Amino acid sequence: MTTVDITSRLLTWFDQHGRHDLPWQHPRTPYRVWLSEIMLQQTQVSVVISYFQRFITALPDVPALANAPQDEVLALWSGLGYYARARNLHATAKLCVQHHAGDLPRSLAALTALPGIGRSTAGAIVSQAWGDTAPILDGNVKRVLCRVFGVAGWPGTAAIEKKLWLLADTLLPKARLADWTQAQMDFGATLCTRSQPACTQCPLQDVCVAYREARTLQLPTPKPSKALPQRAVHMLIIEDAAGRILLQRRPPTGIWASLWSLPEHDDIDSARHWCQQHLQGDVDDAHTLPSLLHGFSHFRLHIHPQRMQVNGLRNSVRDNDTLRWVTRDALTRIGLPAPIRKLLMRPNT
Repeated sequence: MTTVDITSRLLTWFDQHGRHDLPWQHPRTPYRVWLSEIMLQQTQVSVVISYFQRFITALPDVPALANAPQDEVLALWSGLGYYARARNLHATAKLCVQHHAGDLPRSLAALTALPGIGRSTAGAIVSQAWGDTAPILDGNVKRVLCRVFGVAGWPGTAAIEKKLWLLADTLLPKARLADWTQAQMDFGATLCTRSQPACTQCPLQDVCVAYREARTLQLPTPKPSKALPQRAVHMLIIEDAAGRILLQRRPPTGIWASLWSLPEHDDIDSARHWCQQHLQGDVDDAHTLPSLLHGFSHFRLHIHPQRMQVNGLRNSVRDNDTLRWVTRDALTRIGLPAPIRKLLMRPNT
């Protein structure tokens, strides 16, 4: 079977079984495609849909996103995780207003020069928004190519990735580029899945090397495993007499950059010292709450929360713009890391 036959079969499968009613497909504008592609990085379609609809309602185009305060952007993103994606969206929108007349550029080179847009995302944007010829290579496509063509080796290595890009390029059709991009993503997400792929329903079963050699669950080759580092922090849930929670702005770089979170410290002594410097009231009268474990892709975070009630901030720090009191009702409208939101929503917290 030729690559043309493979492409034709997948497009036929897509016509019958693909996803044709996703909110970013109607209308399929460059902005909506770009926003959906960023949201879909490391996040499933079922999760993204409601976030996309909320985001696009609040910020319907590039200029609206560029002009929005960062806090609003992060609040709209809150719960999706990987917050660098939201910060890159905001930065890219500003650059598009400054240099591209308030819209996304059409060329792959110009797109990949913008924050948060790699080669695959750029290809997905130009193919779906304008019908231009460009391959994609997201996680779903990598999995399908590794299985169909029997490509062994972890796809994260440069040599294997180069081989996969060449295969992706050879499969490109001469027409229906937007459908082809969506077909590949849908095929990997719904049929050629990571576990329990529906091989008996696969239109490529007779040419799939992995199926023929009984290696479907061995391909793609998994990333070499290593033990994840463990880290512990002490977080302070500080409440004033009015029931407001004290939040602290995270640094502009690193985990949860620029989000609002709880004051955190590496140990109890430094937490106590910080409280004595910043708070009015009996900071030693703190109540220890059950710990919370949160897993990142590269480490596991053990959060040890302590709750306390104080009279307020000391006069010397009242003008500190990295600290703010927030009512519990307002927590849903602020960009909070998911584990912090979970922690504050727990009963008796």
